[in-house]
Formats: sequence, structure tokens, C-alpha cells
Amino acid sequence: MKKARYIRQSSQGQKNFRQLAIAHPDEKLFIDIISGSVPFNERPLGKKLIEAVEGGEINYVTFHAIDRAGRNTINVLQTLQFFYDKGVIVKIENLGLESMINGKSNPVFNLITTILSELSSLEKLSLIERQAEGILQAKLRGGVYKGRVSGTKDTPQETIFKHKRTAKAIKSNPKLSLRQIAKLASENDYKVSANTVKKVKELLKNQIFE
Repeated sequence: MKKARYIRQSSQGQKNFRQLAIAHPDEKLFIDIISGSVPFNERPLGKKLIEAVEGGEINYVTFHAIDRAGRNTINVLQTLQFFYDKGVIVKIENLGLESMINGKSNPVFNLITTILSELSSLEKLSLIERQAEGILQAKLRGGVYKGRVSGTKDTPQETIFKHKRTAKAIKSNPKLSLRQIAKLASENDYKVSANTVKKVKELLKNQIFE
């Protein structure tokens, strides 16, 4: 097996390349630091992975979660279809599923990945709708929409969505320290700092709008 692992991170603040290389010595790492709104085949390292597959260098690819494979349901399915057409086995790590069994398409993999891709797309759409509603409500109250979060290119809603594991950990364990929550939320390709926990905690506390 010529293995690869694709990872998409939203910011430089999530750097953990060295740890990943140590944890996965038998895999070639392809790590994009880019917004999830960019189609897979337009991401710099996504392109390189595609080229490596076409060159016969890779025949097994691991994603931690299905939403790392594209910007929406259609793009995810296009990515998976590309790998399947090239005879590449895809593993979705958090599901423990592989796309092929004994060289044949795995129907369970196809069903579950399609459903989860659609749910992820709906969640993002719902987030955008809530953001628009929140902006309108803030204006009606005479408030001011905060726009981008300081130090990032993201809106408060986008920041919370990107750090939904952290937001969930904060809500579930409000009495823990920032470092404890950061440790609790961090997993595999998602690493979060105490400063990020603090930022997310403030966004949640302030209801995102002034």
C-alpha cells in the first residue's frame, strides 16, 4: 500500500505537522491550510494529492472526517468518485469505513458518506441563514454587527463553526480551565490552544453580536 493522509486546517494556528509526521510515519501527508469553502481540486495540496494519485504514487487515502474531502455534498462525492475511478481506497477515519472491500465498492461506505456529506452541507447552510438573521436582528435593535473576528478572516459564526468541537466542550464543561478545555477538545488533526478557547468562549458569551 502506498498510503497518504489528507488534512485540511483553517489557520496556521492549528500547526501540528511534526506531531502528525511522527504519528503517521508510513503515510505521505498532504496538509492544506485553507477555508473549507474551497473545492477539493482547487486546494494546493488537494491538487498535489490528485497528481500523486494520477502518477501512481498513492493507492490509499485517509481523511479524518468526510467533510475534509470537499466544500459540499457534490464536491465530496466528486472527490470520492475520482479516487474510486483510479482504484484508490479511501478511509474515513472517524467512521472506521473504507470505500472498497476486496477491490469492490463498499455500499455501506457510499450510503453513509453521502448522508453525512448532505448533513454537513445543511449545517453550513443553516449557519449562514442564522448569521443573516442575526445581522438583521442586530440592526433592528440598533446594535452593531461585529463582522470579522480580530486576527482572522472569519466572521464570529464561521469561527464558532470551525471550532465546533471547542464550542461543544465549553458548553459541556463550563467550569474547566481554558487549558483543560483545549486538551479535551483537541483530537487527531484538530488541535486548539487556550487562546482559541478563550476567543470562542467570548463569542458564545456575547451572543456574537453587540
